Amino acid sequence: MAMQMSNHQRETGPGPAWSDREFRDALGSFPTGVTIVTTRTGDGHPVGLTCNSFSSVSLSPPLILWSLLKTSSNVQAFSEASHFGVSVLSQGQKAISNLFAGRDKRFDDVAVLTAECGVLLIDGAAAHFECATEGRLDGGDHFIFLGRVLNFTNHRKPPLIFHGGNYNSLAE
Repeated sequence: MAMQMSNHQRETGPGPAWSDREFRDALGSFPTGVTIVTTRTGDGHPVGLTCNSFSSVSLSPPLILWSLLKTSSNVQAFSEASHFGVSVLSQGQKAISNLFAGRDKRFDDVAVLTAECGVLLIDGAAAHFECATEGRLDGGDHFIFLGRVLNFTNHRKPPLIFHGGNYNSLAE
């Protein structure tokens, strides 16, 4: 029996046969964790944002990646930073995710820890990664940041999950 895959097949023309929204909705079928990525500007001000494009790359050497929209106001800070931190949010930290997805006062009223490399990490997170910036790659409408993990802590808490445009938690 033949199975039809989808009505969104890529054509061999100049552009895709689907809208950005359709593609984004399909990507949303893949559950991800939710992270806060942080750094400091050259004058020491903290910068942070919500990110679900975090991924492991290599165990040896320990490498991770995450991506940032090229039009983000934070591109310069992360591009110039020698280090960044990743906090994997725990399931009770939806409000922190929403706060860092906004534009204002991201670090107000949020408990943070200072990593050895100077970046801020979100207190109560499921895990923390302290990274040295290894490079920035061009990835379409995003920049892909590669980091060498210098230190990490696994707090063994259930993570906050993002799936289909909604926050979720793992079922036991």
